[in-house]
Amino acid sequence: MKTLLITGCSSGFGLETAKYFLARNWKVIATMRTPDPEILPASLHLCVLALDVTDANSIKQAIEAAGPIDVLVNNAGIGLLGALEGLSMSTIREIFETNTFGTMAMTQAVLPQFRQRQAGVIVNVTSTVTLKSLPLLSVYTASKAAINAFTESLALELEQFNIRVSLVLPGRAPDTRFGENARSRMEQGIHPAYADLAQGIFSEWGEPAPVTAPEDVAEAVWRAVTDPTSAVRLAAGADAVALFESGRK
Repeated sequence: MKTLLITGCSSGFGLETAKYFLARNWKVIATMRTPDPEILPASLHLCVLALDVTDANSIKQAIEAAGPIDVLVNNAGIGLLGALEGLSMSTIREIFETNTFGTMAMTQAVLPQFRQRQAGVIVNVTSTVTLKSLPLLSVYTASKAAINAFTESLALELEQFNIRVSLVLPGRAPDTRFGENARSRMEQGIHPAYADLAQGIFSEWGEPAPVTAPEDVAEAVWRAVTDPTSAVRLAAGADAVALFESGRK
């Protein structure tokens, strides 16, 4: 039985992906800042661990408790919505600490065991906003775009050790808590100078359009993990697939 460790399992993409792999007879190490085993189906193949990807000691303890793993899915992330002019540098650094440096730190932590076994898969979950830029998401987009570049370069580094590295890029997912946690970091709200822009963007997001469901991301992660011939970049969600297709034309 293979083992997957996934970060950010308290809700959304991470929670659904953990359920997806459990249902397919994988051992799942589900990590979250505040462990809550009740949100996942009871299973002898489930282990729920505390993990803060911005804390080196927390990472060390989680990796030791998890034991050998076959797959790492870097899903933990936080959103940020707002014009750059209205954001503090401390908030910007918080986004990068989780979305960018947390992903790098987790990857670095599992590489020794993967390299020694000459096997392993790493999947990094980013976003299609890195392919089609949107206003009010400049900092969030930058934090995820850095991981796109990191992943594609790392894949070349690790190919010699038979370690695969992939990207899953979801589209807009209104059913997740992205908007909730993004709004919590808006500090004083949208900078007044950008209020009209924000109103237009929010109205546009309210219009019916294809979106991404957590199940779409779980399925894309599954493909990245189980299909060695899959592309380095995988779209997740109807809107993401449409964006990928338009880019090929």
